[in-house]
Amino acid sequence: MNFAPVILSLKIASVATVFSFLLGNLFAYIINKKKIPGKNIWETVLIMPMVLPPSVMGYLLLIAFGKRGFIGAFLLEHFGVQVVFTWVGATIAACVVSLPLMYQNVKAAFLSSDPIYEQAARTLGSSEWRIFRTVTFPLAWPGVISGVVLAFARALGEFGATLMIAGNIPGKTQTIPTAIYFAVESGKTETANALVLIMTVFSFALILGLNAWLKKKNYY
Repeated sequence: MNFAPVILSLKIASVATVFSFLLGNLFAYIINKKKIPGKNIWETVLIMPMVLPPSVMGYLLLIAFGKRGFIGAFLLEHFGVQVVFTWVGATIAACVVSLPLMYQNVKAAFLSSDPIYEQAARTLGSSEWRIFRTVTFPLAWPGVISGVVLAFARALGEFGATLMIAGNIPGKTQTIPTAIYFAVESGKTETANALVLIMTVFSFALILGLNAWLKKKNYY
């Protein structure tokens, strides 16, 4: 069995989760802790990838990052970087669809934290960055961990948007979901079954581990 799709999927999901983690925390903090205009609009834009069909998201990404897209043309002309049909494109797709899960979990964690601790830190003269680093973020840690696990699982299983922007190039952009799809299409049932088993066991272990950790820490 060829394990290249498994390795590539783990690589893409890991990188996508890092960016989802950074962006999710940043947006959750700015939108929910600061007064900004158009808060509802920004939040809606962030959550949209969670409700739009993956093929629609993939098409929008293709328009943006294609050779003639406003982002893709800029990257190609100034940096010689092509996003479409590369693992980078697959990573962008995975990040876009996993970001809403990260954002929602971190947002809930921020809003559930008692603001009295932040106010106390302000009265002691702490800067906003120090308050976030030593008070807000530690209090939200369980929600952040949940977001990371769910975002990773979502990125690992991304199919529709990835297929639109990255295609299915063996050894280059073929992830587990696309490999399963094309294995079924070509009648390679054994390969499809093996990949489905790997995905199922890995996803089950992730969620089981998260629930066990939360119960151990008495976060339920």
